Amino acid sequence: MAEVPLVFEAPKRGMPQKHFADYTEEERIDILKELGLPKFRANQLAKHYYERLEADPRTMTDLPAAARDKVKEALFPTLMTPVRTISTDEGETTKTLWRLHDGTLLESVLMRYKDRATLCISSQAGCGMACPFCATGQGGIDRNLSTGEIVDQVRAAAATMASEGSRLSNIVFMGMGEPLANYKRVMSAVRQITSPAPHGFGISQRNVVVSTVGIAPAIRRFADEGFSVTLAVSLHTPDDELRDTLVPVNNRWSISEVLDAAKYYADKSGRRVSIEYALIRDINDQGWRADMLGKKLHKALGPLVHVNLIPLNPTPGSKWDASPKERQDEFVRRVIAQGVTCTVRDTRGQEIAAACGQLAAEER
Repeated sequence: MAEVPLVFEAPKRGMPQKHFADYTEEERIDILKELGLPKFRANQLAKHYYERLEADPRTMTDLPAAARDKVKEALFPTLMTPVRTISTDEGETTKTLWRLHDGTLLESVLMRYKDRATLCISSQAGCGMACPFCATGQGGIDRNLSTGEIVDQVRAAAATMASEGSRLSNIVFMGMGEPLANYKRVMSAVRQITSPAPHGFGISQRNVVVSTVGIAPAIRRFADEGFSVTLAVSLHTPDDELRDTLVPVNNRWSISEVLDAAKYYADKSGRRVSIEYALIRDINDQGWRADMLGKKLHKALGPLVHVNLIPLNPTPGSKWDASPKERQDEFVRRVIAQGVTCTVRDTRGQEIAAACGQLAAEER
């Protein structure tokens, strides 16, 4: 008798074979049926993956031994292999470079604090937004990540934290790529990150941040999803003239359009929007830009905004450099004077090339 072909999807255009995290519950049940397994196995596998943080059916002793290899082949292909793992901050910050099935490289950074553990994850391999001060942007884009490749970064970090007797509590989509340019897969990943077990990892939506350079229509679409995650907008300057250069997508959606969309998100979600601002010496760190930033944000978003000032993490050989501490402090003071909260991000891992894209660029 000829074998019935399985309904899992083979790799296409560089994408990996579909993984357990890429399928709906109904699709998982259908695949298991093709393997001759009852539907309750789908829930059993979900508990292994999301609760026990296991991704290899060959170690799942409550599965029939004869089915384990078949389940692995159909639902749990190896998506990521660690290439390098480096640590700093006395082991509190760990950066991992992963190689995907097609040789593509991606990065994730796990940061441990006293009251939380935060994972910075990638949504694309590379980035097509071409921001000139960003290592990832200068490397260009290889491809979108699959939902499974995004979700499995979270599972791997959660397993690491569990092995340390702790738990992963926060997720930020601030790694490689523009999350809203890989919209459907990122939304699916957010659902799996935040859904309670056995349908997801059960991380609070309020502890998830999705970053964007400002794709205004996608921000509005994101608002309509009904999430209460935090939206972070990488603004980097309050004037269109400079932003056209620093964030080239601004040539398509101006600052006013981006802030209008951000206001829509804030109103729909009830969450403050975080404005990301990489402070670059002699480029965007002038006092008058701080004044303009505070005024524009106060007018557009009122109390539903917070500025997250980021001391630039320079990339090797780059002309871009961080602003002096005195200028940074003055910038913060002037933004606050306009009625907008402003804090400086705690910089982690500068000595391990923690700015996204640096480790991948070194490996290449």
